[in-house]
Amino acid sequence: MAKRTPHLTGLEIDPSSVTAAAVGTDGALSVTTAAYAPLEPGVIRDGEVQDVAGLAQVLRTLFADHKDLDKRVRIGIANQRIVLRVIELPVIKDPKELATAVRFQAQDQIPMPLDSAVLDFRALDIIDTDAGPRQRVAVVAARRDMIDRVLSAVRDAGLKPEGIDLAAFGMVRALHHHGKPGETVVYVSVAGVTNLAVAQGTVCTFTRVIGGGLDALAVELAERRGLTLEHASGWLVHVGLEQPVEMLKGYADDRDIIDDARAILMDGVRRIGGEVRNSVDFHQGSGAAASVQRCVLTGPAVAVAGFAAALGAELNIPVEAGTMKVPPGLEAGRLAVAAGLAIEEALVA
Repeated sequence: MAKRTPHLTGLEIDPSSVTAAAVGTDGALSVTTAAYAPLEPGVIRDGEVQDVAGLAQVLRTLFADHKDLDKRVRIGIANQRIVLRVIELPVIKDPKELATAVRFQAQDQIPMPLDSAVLDFRALDIIDTDAGPRQRVAVVAARRDMIDRVLSAVRDAGLKPEGIDLAAFGMVRALHHHGKPGETVVYVSVAGVTNLAVAQGTVCTFTRVIGGGLDALAVELAERRGLTLEHASGWLVHVGLEQPVEMLKGYADDRDIIDDARAILMDGVRRIGGEVRNSVDFHQGSGAAASVQRCVLTGPAVAVAGFAAALGAELNIPVEAGTMKVPPGLEAGRLAVAAGLAIEEALVA
């Protein structure tokens, strides 16, 4: 989890790209400068670094081209092998005793050997139970070798890692203002992967990474129509899900691409919506106190017109696109996670 260090650059590492953002915090989170670079296929696979040198080179070039970005970075990661558990303990005020209790309890809660894992935790709230007051603690564990590869790439690029965080936590910190007091919200980033987080206010209690996001849809269109990946991504954004295909005039020679793009988007939303719905049902079936009342969408999928509305129809709850202040010409959806990583605590008005 995050360390308290001011003026950091938030750095999101996604299977298809790296995104860096610096923010201002004058009462509301706003991006002051940002940069983005695509990754070659295979550099990141299933959310884990496979090509340390390749990632380091992309990061080195990105920061050399954008010297206004601080080289002290907080890194956001997301993959299916990172574990988040919320556990309950007796109320322990001494930090060292709490750390000992967390590690002892984690042996039964974390499905990986702790001697080969990086373990961190954050105390949440104190709740009343039949057994008396209990301290809730969010515990995060990740395989040490996976973390070491991320750090190696970042350091080889000449950057100074100040902390590693869950990308899901950054997402909640950046976008929690969309939730109403006491409301439970599912945040969904659709990018190289689909990353979701369930949170009440600023407290994230559940995360899941779903393989396949917007990039997978672009790959499908590219393979079907013989396009470059960049060209296919552009078609998905152009076609979208909002206006009828018949309204896309002036593209008679590309009607087959338009039809395929629309069909792939519709099928993709159905699949993503089903995975999100199953994840939320699993979370609530595990004893969650409150049902999810709304969804906030972020990631490059926000640029696809009608994606949020179509996802809302699949989930049967309101879905809105996450908003934040960004410089002209930049996409808020693409920058939200990186912006949230640049701060340690969510800003609460």
